[in-house]
Amino acid sequence: MENLSTLTGKYGEEGDQLLFRILDSGDFTKLLKSKLLESNQDRLIDYLNLVREKIANVYKVSHSKSDDLIEIKKTWRTQRLFVFSGATELSQDEEQALDEFLNSDFITDLICQEIEREFFKIKGLVDPDLDWHFKQFEKEFINKLVADILRNHIVANNVKNISAQESVRFVAEKGLKYDLTVPFARYVVMNRHEVTIPFKRFQIQPVWRADRPQKGRYREFYQCDADVIGTDSLICEAEIVLMIREVMAGLGIEDFTVKVNHRGILSGLAELAEAKENESALFVAIDKLDKIGEEKVKEELISRGFLPTSIQTIFQILNFKGSNLEKIDFLNNKLGNTEKGSKGTQDMMALIEILSKFDLHADSFDLDIALARGLSYYTGGIFEVKINNVAIGSVSGGGRYDNLTGVFGSKEKLSGVGISFGLDRIYDAMEELNLFPPETDVSSEVLIAHLDEKAMSYGFTALKELRKDGISAEIYPDITKLKKQLDYANKKKIPYVVVIGEDEMKSGKLSFRNMKTGDQQSLTLDEILIQF
Repeated sequence: MENLSTLTGKYGEEGDQLLFRILDSGDFTKLLKSKLLESNQDRLIDYLNLVREKIANVYKVSHSKSDDLIEIKKTWRTQRLFVFSGATELSQDEEQALDEFLNSDFITDLICQEIEREFFKIKGLVDPDLDWHFKQFEKEFINKLVADILRNHIVANNVKNISAQESVRFVAEKGLKYDLTVPFARYVVMNRHEVTIPFKRFQIQPVWRADRPQKGRYREFYQCDADVIGTDSLICEAEIVLMIREVMAGLGIEDFTVKVNHRGILSGLAELAEAKENESALFVAIDKLDKIGEEKVKEELISRGFLPTSIQTIFQILNFKGSNLEKIDFLNNKLGNTEKGSKGTQDMMALIEILSKFDLHADSFDLDIALARGLSYYTGGIFEVKINNVAIGSVSGGGRYDNLTGVFGSKEKLSGVGISFGLDRIYDAMEELNLFPPETDVSSEVLIAHLDEKAMSYGFTALKELRKDGISAEIYPDITKLKKQLDYANKKKIPYVVVIGEDEMKSGKLSFRNMKTGDQQSLTLDEILIQF
């Protein structure tokens, strides 16, 4: 079980948003609602009585003034205003929100519909007893409507404003794994004396997010993570760049960009812009550049209290263009007097020098000064991979985290670095680029066809030997015409068919047919195995 209470607040507001984003979905919300209702029963009763009184007065006044339905509804709409100021234990903001909700057209329409329904019930009565009828109306409608409205309002208000710390105690009951890095750090702490440091591992597993599903963004998807923990050597960052290039080459993806930056460069930028105390907000805003553009990011920074001169400084640096070496010279000149900025540029230069030992030139990756990545536990180099010319965002990302194990109680500082490949996004990109070869949907390499029951029995030996040799093979399960078996192989795109009949069993030479070319040879089983 994750001890998320140890994580809360460790990474600021952004970190808490990451850790508790999952709480917006599923049965967890139902559980939280029931917990909140238990603790708000007294408040619910107070609100219920206040609203019941308002509705009752309007309802009675409406009936005493006129028997015209239009007038009755008009009376409600003109007298519907609810004002709870000072009448409850709510804060001023909560009272205002409740007033607006109860005075909304949606709630008004609901109540008017019920008034209309009740009006037609009593319209034909002579001298109806309105007091008695109102009591029935109250039982059937008002209690239920008002209780539901207020119950939903209170729960919605509390779920919206509840702090992450208060939510922690419910997480274990319906928590879903958000990523693989945090559980990995916990594993290392729990098994510190069993693992060899530096410790390397890879892991492929589904994870979940409470996102709105769309192309390239799923609620459940597979991540492939590779991490090394227990060393701060930049060789690990270099290995990640090499790994990315090898993975892309293996998949046949040639046009891609590896973006690299350093959190130290971003921190130095914040210090230079005199926004050191607000760097988290700066990182979050910069991370949105690709999505909302420069002007919207500037507006967000202004709304967060950044000075125009600071914003000008920030974008002067973010918009610098040039080769990686030119960018490093520029950053050294601008950020050299800031401790973190200087460390960041030095690390980037060292990374280039290490990669040169593997015959990679200085621009084998793109030093993107505006790359921020959304996870605030990154403390050093950060990575992102984009496949060019496809309508999908990044397919891989990662970075260095200096003390993620510390939040799980480890007194030993263990620095780590890792990369995560989004397998579903990579699949989508490859499909868009038509990179899957036709043979990828071939289930078997060889079909064993037979002409009778004896030939089928003989074919079992061939099937066993083919599979023993690592060749994907299957035998047609029914006694039927050869043409039907060959049609089956064509439809399943099986490239080779071994045909066994009486002659083949006598000679020991099987008919080996290439389904693409139509060529057929008589070969022994050993000779067939050599073909693969």
